[in-house]
Amino acid sequence: MAVAVLFLMLTGAVVALALLLPGILNENKPAPVAQPLNQNNNLNSNTNAGSDNTNANANANANANAPLANTNANSNNNSNLTEAPSDTDKVLADLTELEKEWTEANISADKKALARILADDYVATLANGTIQGKADYLSSITPEAVKDWAFSDLQLSLHGDRATLKGKLQMTREGDDETVVVRFTDKFVWRDERWQAVASEISPVK
Repeated sequence: MAVAVLFLMLTGAVVALALLLPGILNENKPAPVAQPLNQNNNLNSNTNAGSDNTNANANANANANAPLANTNANSNNNSNLTEAPSDTDKVLADLTELEKEWTEANISADKKALARILADDYVATLANGTIQGKADYLSSITPEAVKDWAFSDLQLSLHGDRATLKGKLQMTREGDDETVVVRFTDKFVWRDERWQAVASEISPVK
């Protein structure tokens, strides 16, 4: 009888231990540590989102500014690049008018008009072989008493922005019935939307 009671007591203790052991083990088991994977994913997501926003803003600003830059560039190009006239008849007419202005300015010694007609790099070869630059030309010019004058035999050679006009100039001075005839070769270049004289050569016609 005592053995049987002892056996029952041991059996009950074993059963109780079996029931309580899982709870004890669960209480002592440390809490699971949060994995950093989600944080990294969130961080990467936020970082990528920030980069995307930065790139989007940069692209938007670049696209917004691009038309203005292109407009300015086109405006500058259009203002600086003007093609020279290519119509031979028109160029001949324009240069003939310019030659008339030039001759009248020479007769009256109009230095302001001559400064506009002559390019800064203008060089003249006079009938006696003397070479003159623009500054010397303007400083030495003096008025002349001319009764009448006229052009003849005008011939134009046009090559892009450069033109050469050849011809004869007949002049009769006041108080002199003799007519002086000179042959001239004037060279022009298209600059600042107008023709400017860069060289001239004069020789007397005998």
